Amino acid sequence: MASFRTVYAFAREMHPKTEKADIQYGTAGFRTKASKLGYVMYRMGLLAVLRARYKKAVIGVMITASHNPEPDNGVKLVDPHGEMLEQSWEKWATKFANVGDDQLEDVIKEIVNEFNIDMTNRVEIFIGKDTRPSSPSLAKSLMDGVLALSGKPVDFGIVTTPQLHYFVTCKNTRHAYGVPTEVGYYIKLVTAFKKLRGEEYNKGNYKNLIFYDGANGVGSKKIKIFQEQLGECLNVRHFNDAGIGTGKLNFMCGADYVKSTQSFPTGVPVEKNRRCASVDGDADRIVYYYVDDEENFHLMDGDRIATLIASYLKELLQKTGIDLNLGLIQTAYANGASTEYITKQLKVPVACVSTGVKHLHHKALEYDIGVYFEANGHGTVVFSQAAKDKLKEALKSEDKSETEKKAIERFLTLIDVINETVGDAISDMLLVETILHDKGWDVKDWEAAYTDLPNKLVKVVVEDRNVITTTNAERICTSPNGLQDEINSLVAKYSKGRSFVRPSGTEDIVRVYAEAATKEDTDRLAAEVAKKVYDMAGGTGPAPVIPQ
Repeated sequence: MASFRTVYAFAREMHPKTEKADIQYGTAGFRTKASKLGYVMYRMGLLAVLRARYKKAVIGVMITASHNPEPDNGVKLVDPHGEMLEQSWEKWATKFANVGDDQLEDVIKEIVNEFNIDMTNRVEIFIGKDTRPSSPSLAKSLMDGVLALSGKPVDFGIVTTPQLHYFVTCKNTRHAYGVPTEVGYYIKLVTAFKKLRGEEYNKGNYKNLIFYDGANGVGSKKIKIFQEQLGECLNVRHFNDAGIGTGKLNFMCGADYVKSTQSFPTGVPVEKNRRCASVDGDADRIVYYYVDDEENFHLMDGDRIATLIASYLKELLQKTGIDLNLGLIQTAYANGASTEYITKQLKVPVACVSTGVKHLHHKALEYDIGVYFEANGHGTVVFSQAAKDKLKEALKSEDKSETEKKAIERFLTLIDVINETVGDAISDMLLVETILHDKGWDVKDWEAAYTDLPNKLVKVVVEDRNVITTTNAERICTSPNGLQDEINSLVAKYSKGRSFVRPSGTEDIVRVYAEAATKEDTDRLAAEVAKKVYDMAGGTGPAPVIPQ
């Protein structure tokens, strides 16, 4: 137990608990002001070692606050196959973060005893961080925690969140998924992309040029490396790549800004009908957009990306002559028009789950091919091992025609463009560009598949977000009592009306989503529901104003 006493000494002398208020581990891990996270990082280093010993595998820890402003930061653990931390261990993360320094030893003993953890194994913890000025010092605190329990920290430096997930998966699959290095990551994706691209870079309406907004984050650094290796086969003009210490990370740019404001980011030139894409601060989400001849803004969000991918995979799958189960997973934030298009036109099964990547990823694993995207642009495609084996076996079969084998080979190559471990903005961009190129589509052709319903997302600040509880994939509000009845009455007033409310996972705010047949109706419905939340769930600050 000497090492446990060392844990306490380190905590007391170097990483004492400085905050009285509790912090909760959610879908995005811990996320708050960077100045409040030093002791939390130390404790997550401890937990990562315990998790690694329990799983007998490498565990990853990513230091990032994604699309949040630069003064914020955060931390999240990555499980052995690149997935988010198992939900049952989130309570342990919360407990570790909130107990007093003198209780750390007891909590460690508690988790060791409950899971019968062998504390003699030497385990590795993979660590990555984004470009925030606070990340290096927080990484040092994290590594102190790893070392306090005799773990081995492996620091990958500044990487995208998806890259860290990739490294962890590669290591734990003994390189079956790929080589756990940045070079290995680039080689796998770029080699597959070039093979699919061929020698014809412009095709039909598709033009080989994309404007890329790096949000002044790690995605702006990594796209330059991709561009070097891609050469002329994909022409990327990158913007908002100012880098570390500029104070502009995610400021009026990035995927979240574009999605929430429905407007061009600062720093990206506005050219009519030019295909543009924005990633977020840690490059795990992406949205596309453009302005038309009348300078109207058009957003191609996660719903659009998901439907494009699902339709393409279905077409390609039919060409292979192989029967595989394809499904698409959405959240309640998905636009109603996209759900109708997927089910009625594409005839692809759709499942709706609670908000949060862990819920979508888990559901996607139930299919041979699971496509999942949140409307914010975070998503990927996962393929079962059985599906991959079936494709590889069919490629060798004498019963398959040359046309079918060519489709199978393309399908297998396409899998290597995709980072299955987690939503990966750059991987997703390569996938979208592959599909648009193959179809000979420009961004307007892509958008023509269906017309989105006007929608709006607003926030209501409340005293305690926990007064809001939901069910049915967060589409039904169960408390406060009577709030859902009020929402139902408001929705019934509007053609194609839909609205739901859900509490934030990290802040005392309630998110209100609304859609309707017209923008005016959508704005009014969103404001009316927000006012009901404010009145019935303890709203603070200025009350929402309902348009007249």
